[in-house]
Amino acid sequence: MRRHLLTIGLILIGATGCDNVGWGGIDWAVMPPPTAPVDPDSDTTTVVEEATLNVDHPILLAGIRDGARATLTVVGEVEGDALTPFPDPRFDSDLERLAALTAPGAEWILFSEGVRVGRLVADQAGTSTGFCGSPVTISGMVELVPSAATVERLLALPAPDAGDRAYGEYVELQHDYNQRVASLEIAQAAIPEYGATWPREGVLDARKHIQAFDVSGTPGPFIAATFLYQDNLAVGPPGPDAYSLFVLGEEVSGTHRGVYTWYRSVDPDGKGAPRYFDHMDWNGDGSEEVLLDVLGPNRRWFAVLARRDGAWVRTFQDACGTGGSTVGD
Repeated sequence: MRRHLLTIGLILIGATGCDNVGWGGIDWAVMPPPTAPVDPDSDTTTVVEEATLNVDHPILLAGIRDGARATLTVVGEVEGDALTPFPDPRFDSDLERLAALTAPGAEWILFSEGVRVGRLVADQAGTSTGFCGSPVTISGMVELVPSAATVERLLALPAPDAGDRAYGEYVELQHDYNQRVASLEIAQAAIPEYGATWPREGVLDARKHIQAFDVSGTPGPFIAATFLYQDNLAVGPPGPDAYSLFVLGEEVSGTHRGVYTWYRSVDPDGKGAPRYFDHMDWNGDGSEEVLLDVLGPNRRWFAVLARRDGAWVRTFQDACGTGGSTVGD
């Protein structure tokens, strides 16, 4: 369901120019948008028939603001509470859409922590060699509501698909003592459930990331935390017998209980350490999805969590990240 537009003032942050933008040590080289390849031997009739089956959905971007600018990476095409890879090489129309969406002047609506916070006007396009599949990136100036002047993590949808969504008051929650303790308790219960090695220095030392966030329509905040054994929360090779454990906790009657865990051992699944990136209701159905940034040995990728029939499940993961087991309550 589309939201009615609430008009409020925006602030325009001054311009700076750059050719490469980094995200956690990953560089993006500015390149022209891709164009559709021409195959002289292709069966054009078949291509046309396949293209008629392609239904356009909004494209989701994710990235980091750096001063007055942001560089956003194509995550995928919205498919309900999940995503599908974009562009799909089976459809020439996807490449045409991508060219239009990355063209100078293309407008994107920005979101963070579940609310609309501004917009980005594209002026550069490139590719990211640090992500699975080397996806397209879009760079441009950002305009933000005053409450989001300090925002760093951003999600984006094309203006034609999200231009009528209401602005919101940006609030980034700070985790408190009780939430931090709850994350440890959830991990302490999950580690023996998976038969994983107990961290030598304890669970507190193994926790490498924690984030509290609000989900609309729920009684209290959520917590998301990442625990690592014999590994670092960065792109790079893991140590021997390494594993990652991501936990999601929901507040119920003043106490956080575990509602989702994702355990991944480097043997046999390979490294894939997930951490909370952001959340929003990108398909407008009233239920918010959670985007995870997953760090592997050579590249990073994205995964999605969503609530289905009252349970949190993983609805999407890039091709680089196949594998890993989950437990949901």
